[in-house]
Amino acid sequence: MPPEDPRRGPDSSGGGRRTGTDPPDDGQPGDGGDDSPYWSSTSANGGAVDRRDGEWPATQGDPGDTSVPPPSPREIERAFHVTEVRTEGDRVYYFGHALVEEGLARALSTTFERAGYEISHVERAGEDVVVARPQTTDDGGLPWTHLLLFVLTIGSTLVAGSYWFYVDPVQEPGQIWRGWPFSVGIMTVLGIHELGHYAMTRRHGVDATLPYFIPVPTLIGTMGAVIRMKGRMPDRRALFDIGVAGPIAGIVATVVVTVIGLHLDPVTAPASLANAENTQEIAIGFPPLLQFLAWLTGQPLYFEDPARTVHPLVIAGWVGMFVTFLNLIPVGQLDGGHVVRSLAPAYQQAISVAIPPILYGLASYLLVVRNVAPRNVLLWVIWGTIALGLAVLGPATPMDDDTELDRKRRLVGIATFVVGLSCFAPVPIAIVS
Repeated sequence: MPPEDPRRGPDSSGGGRRTGTDPPDDGQPGDGGDDSPYWSSTSANGGAVDRRDGEWPATQGDPGDTSVPPPSPREIERAFHVTEVRTEGDRVYYFGHALVEEGLARALSTTFERAGYEISHVERAGEDVVVARPQTTDDGGLPWTHLLLFVLTIGSTLVAGSYWFYVDPVQEPGQIWRGWPFSVGIMTVLGIHELGHYAMTRRHGVDATLPYFIPVPTLIGTMGAVIRMKGRMPDRRALFDIGVAGPIAGIVATVVVTVIGLHLDPVTAPASLANAENTQEIAIGFPPLLQFLAWLTGQPLYFEDPARTVHPLVIAGWVGMFVTFLNLIPVGQLDGGHVVRSLAPAYQQAISVAIPPILYGLASYLLVVRNVAPRNVLLWVIWGTIALGLAVLGPATPMDDDTELDRKRRLVGIATFVVGLSCFAPVPIAIVS
């Protein structure tokens, strides 16, 4: 969740206390004028108050409609000297001054989470502002959206897998089932990648959804899977752990799937298909990691007979490597962006700005120097544009941005990027004819 921006306007009362009739500044928070749902109070840990500890005024705009009220100023007085509290809708704004040198949001998070609220901390004009809002709760029912997308992605990857077994799903719909090894392989790789993220969100207390699988009618049948995090990262360690867990879990699954696939028999295109005039040949660019696994296992990736290709389960492993590389591009809120933001926050912006030109430059190099067909370099143009958009949106910002990473995490981060580079192929897929 991006930081809230509750800027404060001039204090018309001149006494450091606001009332519901004070005009809000630029809609922050609210644009309701005299009718806006504001209430105010003086500090509960210094000065007079009009209410008892833990009680909130029964007026319009009381803090949320939840069964548990947000923490009162007295409950957080050891870490935060509150001078004013305001509310709009389900958000509660605490104005004041931090009593801890660093990590105010982290110091307050337990108290607010116990009451069912998530918080963010910003500074405005030398004043600290803590913004609290009710946590999103799950109704405990079946996650129908996740299940539907999961089933649809199984279907789309089955269809894609059948193509890799040289089955035409339109002419032979009863043979689509033959694509199951590819479907199982790719769903395993993507699912374990996302579950790596999910496990770390649970460990660090970050509210997150189950994976959303994305079915698309392409040669691989999917655009991957995502989880949506509903709360902010508590600190840089959590940002690192959550960001790096997906690629690590995913690449382990990818290696297992690839090695199994390398030991399976290759598939052979039917002669009628290989000799047809309208047949299109697709060439896969195997990355260094896949070539290393083939060498390690003593299994071939190429065959003398051009009609023979590796088992489609190897293609599922190739997809896992390609997805790992893309996710580790160090920009925005991709996994690589999270890792760089936690490892080297001072350089994160410069790195993000450099990524789109690098991808555009790669496309230009392949097109001009390597004479690669334009259709086979379009992928990097698309991803250069995606990276540009992600760079503009910016990275995730942890609540406690001062926590340093330990040496072990730094080494793991560097090793993860090295593995990611081993999953790179300049032309990952090409239409040859």
